[in-house]
Amino acid sequence: MSCFVLYLFLFCLYRSSMNIGYQTTQADPRPDRPTKGRGSVTNRTGRFERHETARIDDGWLLAEDVDGTGAPPPKTKLGVDGARKVITRNDSPDVPFDRSINPYRGCEHGCVYCFARPTHAYLGLSPGLDFETKLFWKPNAAELLVRELAKPSYRCAPIAFGTNTDPYQPVERQTEATRGLLRVLNEARHPYTIVTKNALVCRDLDLLVPAARENRVRVMLSVTTLDRHLANKMEPRASTPEKRIAAIRRLTEAGVPTGVLVAPVIPALNDHEIETILERVVEAGAVSAGYVMLRLPLEIKDLFQEWLHAHYPDRAERVLSLIRQSRDGALNQAQFGKRMRGTGPFADLIANRFRLARRRLGLDTRRQSDLDCSAFIAPRLPSPQMDLF
Repeated sequence: MSCFVLYLFLFCLYRSSMNIGYQTTQADPRPDRPTKGRGSVTNRTGRFERHETARIDDGWLLAEDVDGTGAPPPKTKLGVDGARKVITRNDSPDVPFDRSINPYRGCEHGCVYCFARPTHAYLGLSPGLDFETKLFWKPNAAELLVRELAKPSYRCAPIAFGTNTDPYQPVERQTEATRGLLRVLNEARHPYTIVTKNALVCRDLDLLVPAARENRVRVMLSVTTLDRHLANKMEPRASTPEKRIAAIRRLTEAGVPTGVLVAPVIPALNDHEIETILERVVEAGAVSAGYVMLRLPLEIKDLFQEWLHAHYPDRAERVLSLIRQSRDGALNQAQFGKRMRGTGPFADLIANRFRLARRRLGLDTRRQSDLDCSAFIAPRLPSPQMDLF
């Protein structure tokens, strides 16, 4: 009998510990909290990893986990991208270019909605915090570009910067990778376009102005919102909205054709600002405008929902409902012709509002094909053999 009682006691003790553990895991006192200066709330595992990690409370909480102080925010680390070329080709009908250059992998701006985040999964890293803290750059990008432009088979067409990650993110101040590439293109009299969220682009006015005089450059500033508090949460390390508008003014006054890209348009979050944004940038001298509806491919769907519930829990379901109404009932559409604009009544409403505002304000939609490609001079690679002529 005594053995049976002991067994029953131990069994009840075991069940009790299991119940405590289960309840603690469900009511984790350490909910995912935003990290100051970063966009993503978590470091969600990439889609190619065999194992997925999740944070739970095992009963051994530290004081900082409970009181909210937590560990210090992650610092930015810069690695080397050993690429063999810098020009990336594409044949997408949704974009007005067939080649682009991305000096960096990952982006320190930390825009939670960035459609480039899933590319970090190819590196075995998270599209979450890793994407904005573990960056890679090409130290020899300028030399690689010279080699590609010097090939006899190369045919000149505008090269786009900022199509994946921002060429003027904060680390550009130290590396000057983008500046080196622009210098090569200027020397070859090659046309290019730039899309950025950073007023740092004005640093390179000495390169942009001569190119603009020969119709070889166009710049687009991405202005997502005029609300500084929203921008600080949504794109924490990009230039403030006021600095971006000031950059538009400075570029246009210097003679550089500059437009605005309202991207992304997020239902029930920033869509009400479309007309106001266009009015402000026209006052600053913008000559063209475009927009893109919010895209949530692959891991971004979960990252964005985490961010939305962390910062705007009161309207999260409303935002997600309108996104689904604009994406055939899903959170994303991958089909060409739909992924940039969406479908359905709400997407049509956004398109009509943008079209009418652009017409009223005299904004056009200049294409990259308008840039001059006729003056291109292929670089000459150093050779031990003398020229015949």
